[in-house]
Amino acid sequence: MSDHFRFGSHPEHGFVAAATANIPAHVADWFLVREQFEPVPDAPGLYRLTHPEQDGVRRTRQAIHDLRRHGYTVQADVRLAPSRSADPPRPVRPNGLQERRSRLADAAAIRTTQHSSPLAASTPAARPTPPKPTYAPTVHLTATAGGRSR
Repeated sequence: MSDHFRFGSHPEHGFVAAATANIPAHVADWFLVREQFEPVPDAPGLYRLTHPEQDGVRRTRQAIHDLRRHGYTVQADVRLAPSRSADPPRPVRPNGLQERRSRLADAAAIRTTQHSSPLAASTPAARPTPPKPTYAPTVHLTATAGGRSR
């Protein structure tokens, strides 16, 4: 696969970028301008970083990283390779997701009686019938003055 962009240092223009013939010129211009590069007058296809004295190496590395993230192949001087600069450390924020997943996995691994195979159902004739009471239950109903109980 051929390169789409090339980045390097120029003695007169500082940090520069150029698109290869593998990418349309208007697409390359669109990306490079958004990455804070500007066309160099009298040098068609060459772009220079605007304000290179303001953290130029980091900004050029970021441009290389962004273009690669968009799927373009980029050739860069060793000094400008994004892999040479460490990303800022990401803060570790515990959100409880890993612990929750562990609890769910543990719960899923436990065998429960809820989903176990059903017991053999006994036939109604095999169930014992409760004995009939030998006494007659007495129920006393009392009426209230309003006719309704509360």
